[in-house]
Amino acid sequence: MIPIRKGQAPAMLDRQAFHERFMQSFYDPAFDAEKPAIARLEAIAWDAYQQGRKAPRTQPAGPGHADPTYALSDEWRATRDALRAAQAEWARPGSPSRALVVCCASRNDGSCPGEMSKTFRLARMAGEVLQQASIEVELLDLSRLTSDYDRHIHPCKGCASTAMPLCHWPCSCYPNHDLRQTGDWMAEIYESWVRAHGVLLVTPVYWYQAASPLKLMMDRLVCADGGNPDPTSTHGKKPEEAKALEMAGWDYPKHLAGRAYGVFVHGDVAGVEPVRRALCDWLDWMGLVDAGFQARLDRYIGYWQPYADSHETLDRDTAVQEEMRNVARALAVAIGEQRAGRLRPPDAGLSRPRPK
Repeated sequence: MIPIRKGQAPAMLDRQAFHERFMQSFYDPAFDAEKPAIARLEAIAWDAYQQGRKAPRTQPAGPGHADPTYALSDEWRATRDALRAAQAEWARPGSPSRALVVCCASRNDGSCPGEMSKTFRLARMAGEVLQQASIEVELLDLSRLTSDYDRHIHPCKGCASTAMPLCHWPCSCYPNHDLRQTGDWMAEIYESWVRAHGVLLVTPVYWYQAASPLKLMMDRLVCADGGNPDPTSTHGKKPEEAKALEMAGWDYPKHLAGRAYGVFVHGDVAGVEPVRRALCDWLDWMGLVDAGFQARLDRYIGYWQPYADSHETLDRDTAVQEEMRNVARALAVAIGEQRAGRLRPPDAGLSRPRPK
């Protein structure tokens, strides 16, 4: 038995600290008239917190699971069933070809910046090219994290670092109702990735790194690379059982393998090349297949120029616009090859001596 290391997590909140945390959502004086009702809700929430009611609605897992009697979350089961349906549609020969175009910037005109991002404009250019190639396009605009009401991509909790089978596919860490970690967008985002035959990431560089909405999504996609599709095999989050499973031999299934990808990274001063490299390495590792050299680009828009007129700079830079379209054109070809069964990297038949 591998020992489980303990001692990092802080103590649970006491009643007064919980009250102060709970009431942060009701700071607006408009809520004052409902103080008695809010107090009743707080009492229910306090009880859920004390009891650890992470998944308050469950059903026995049933046949096909390691433990058919395990109480499986209704919400997790619904997400899992949606992914199974999306995977079946993805694999059906007669289904429409689909591309997921991801706008990875934080900026949009519905939040503090008051203006759309260049990334959004570039993503729409790519989407138009893909649609002209008779490919259905889903635009995933991650900037909605900054402008939508109560929309979240909660951070990865790092279950895979304890043992890979503890990281479930799809993620079972959220929603976590006793900690009020709800409204998790990833349940929908997983389905979008599974449904797509090709994925195109369009991202700016923020402080030499990928934008934070993109990094949140990337971290939560760790379960797509080696994740455990049966939470009953670890009885939820029991680290001892997960460690034993991994040590007995784990095959690290790649749940998104075979999809085509393109990447377009843009910046204004520095950092585009390492971000592009990191994104391509990440997608390669998950088993996606690049659409060629012209589908993996990093470019500067308004190099060392003011932020204020950067949209006008993009208007003038017709070359970078055409390069964005070329990424989409290359991805369209790759999707066609993928649907025909011809999109296979030269090393596809090799086995890794050190899988992980």
